[in-house]
Amino acid sequence: MTQSADAAPEAAAPLPQFPMRRTCPFSEPGEYAGLRANEPVSRAALKVNGKPTWLVTRHEDVRQVLGDGRVSSNLKLPGYPHQFHIPEEMLAQVRLMLLNMDPPEHTAQRRMLIPEFTARRVKEMRPRIQEIVDEHVDAMLAEGGPVDLVTALALPVPSLVICELLGVPYEDHAQFEEWSAAMMNHDLSPAEYGAAVQALDMYLDKLVTLKENEPGDDLISRFLEKNGTEQVADHVDVVTMARLMLVGGHETTANMIALGVLALLQHPQQMAELQADPALLPNAIEELLRVFSISDSGTARVALEDIEVGGVTIRAGEGILALNNAADHDESVFPDPGTLDIHRKEARSHLAFGYGIHQCIGANLARVELEIVYGTLLRRVPGLRLATEQDELRFKDDAMVYGVYELPVTW
Repeated sequence: MTQSADAAPEAAAPLPQFPMRRTCPFSEPGEYAGLRANEPVSRAALKVNGKPTWLVTRHEDVRQVLGDGRVSSNLKLPGYPHQFHIPEEMLAQVRLMLLNMDPPEHTAQRRMLIPEFTARRVKEMRPRIQEIVDEHVDAMLAEGGPVDLVTALALPVPSLVICELLGVPYEDHAQFEEWSAAMMNHDLSPAEYGAAVQALDMYLDKLVTLKENEPGDDLISRFLEKNGTEQVADHVDVVTMARLMLVGGHETTANMIALGVLALLQHPQQMAELQADPALLPNAIEELLRVFSISDSGTARVALEDIEVGGVTIRAGEGILALNNAADHDESVFPDPGTLDIHRKEARSHLAFGYGIHQCIGANLARVELEIVYGTLLRRVPGLRLATEQDELRFKDDAMVYGVYELPVTW
């Protein structure tokens, strides 16, 4: 027997609010375990506007939702569970980016981008990424500890990598990183969020116009060249795509670099194993991705028709948050999920990069960046340690992408 949102009157008790905050940096919000055990498909109220949405918390159910063609990523649909307050007049003017497109538009644009992120293409980028990492580690060692690993390494490395890939001048990184950070903040006002998006789009509009007239050896230029034949995007679409690549390409990886280093420092025995045997690093990265699942609410959907998930009927038009962090702590898939285990055999079953047609297109690049950064630090800075107490660290509980604001380290 199935149940649905309108099978019974609303309970008198108020719905829990989403987003829910992590109480431990290496785990999930405390409410998730209870939801998985007792009500794996449940209702919650969005903190931003109080509207109800469905929370899906079990690994199997999250995969089902993300792989189901009967759900949409289109943020303009009425039931879409927004994480920011976006006025209707502003929403009407929003141009959908790849993350929020449905087929066939999504299929056409993604197909043109895939060659930029294949395993072979990323392998060709390894020497340059290693060079970038070595340059920043050199500077860090020359300065001497303590240093903030976020500003010294975690943020500049992926920023420089994505800038070179897109053809964005790195000297502008401080400004677009500021806009990017603002766009990730749950607590931003509509005016502040809109201003950040507008400022970044104005910058990228000029950049895309330049590349339309003077193409270079970069992703944007190659996309424009293909688009001349394929005609799958107009100028504004390319600007929006560039914004997604730029923000997504550095924000997520930067946060994973810092959090991964923190996790290893807090698990010295496993860190020592990685130093002794670098071949363990690829699986350790999958485990770190699983533990943190930093973009927990990035998998928002809306049902296009009635669907059944975990014995519950979700009606057409209702919003869904398929919580990959909750899925990645599902005890039925990952025994003792709150424990970091670099030898975990099932680690690669995580959903930190999403699942289905919207699975992160840059996953190969992110994995290589993490492998090079962690491997270089383990090899070149074996005495790395925290320069403060963990209790003094500030975590990004207010952001769409989880992370740590500063990570003071020494050696």
